[in-house]
Amino acid sequence: MKPRATRNTLEDLLPEGLVVDRSWLAKRGFERPLVDYYLRSGALVPLARGAYRRPGPPLKWEHIIYSLQALGYSAHVGGRSALELQGFAHYLSMQGIKQIHLYGVDKLPSWISKLEAPYRLILHKSKLFDLPVTESVTTKPFGHWDWPLRHSMPELALLEMTSEVKQASDFEVLDKLFESATSLRPQLIIKLLKACHQIKAKRLFLWFAERHGFTWFDRLDVKAVNLGSGKRVIQKGGAFDNKYQITVPREMLSVTTKGLMDGI
Repeated sequence: MKPRATRNTLEDLLPEGLVVDRSWLAKRGFERPLVDYYLRSGALVPLARGAYRRPGPPLKWEHIIYSLQALGYSAHVGGRSALELQGFAHYLSMQGIKQIHLYGVDKLPSWISKLEAPYRLILHKSKLFDLPVTESVTTKPFGHWDWPLRHSMPELALLEMTSEVKQASDFEVLDKLFESATSLRPQLIIKLLKACHQIKAKRLFLWFAERHGFTWFDRLDVKAVNLGSGKRVIQKGGAFDNKYQITVPREMLSVTTKGLMDGI
C-alpha cells in the first residue's frame, strides 16, 4: 500500500536534476515510509547513501553545485574552475578526471565523496577572509530553470589560487592564467587584498600582476595593503624576490632582475 501522500507531489517540489537528502524531503512532508515507497517504485533513485534525485538525464556537476546551495551549503565554484567558467583557461589542457574546485565551506555532505561521476569535487578549506567580500562572488544561470550557480569573479579566483601555490607547476599554471587577466578591476582587487589575511597570497598576487605589466596594476594603492613582514619561502630552492620577500622559480626571474637574490 502506498503511504499517505502530501498535498504537493514529488514532481511539484523536487525539480528534475536536483539532489536532496532525507532531511530536505522530510521538511516538505515526505516522511521515511513515503520516501521508501518512492525508492521502491523508481520515482526516486539513490545516488549514494543519503542522496536522492528523480530519474532523468545524466547528472552534471552543475546539478551537484546547485543542489549543495539548495541544501544550505555556502560553497561556491572558485579558483581554476571559476576561471574556466569565464573563459580564462580554455587553452590549458585538462588531464585525467575533471576537477571542480569549491571554496567557502569547511565540509561537504558525506555522500559527495561516494558519487560515481566523471568529475571530482575538490574542497579547499583555506580561509582567506574573516568576512566575505560579497561583490567578488557572482552567479551564472544553468539549465532549463536558470539555476544560479555561485562562482568567484576573476579577481577572487586568482587570489584563491595564489593562496595554494606550493610547487613550480602551480606557478606555471597561474602564470598562464594571469596572462588573460588584462581587464581586472583595481577597486575590487584592493578591497580583496585589504580584507585578505593570508600574506603569501597577497604578495604572490601582486608579484604576478607586476610581472605581467598590467595597466590596472599601476592603479593599485599597494601601500594600503598589509603585506606583513619577513620572508616567505614558496618555491624551495627558488630565487628570492627582494621586493615582495618571496621565493619563486628561478626561470621566472632573469639574472638582471633587481629583486633576484640567491635561493633560500
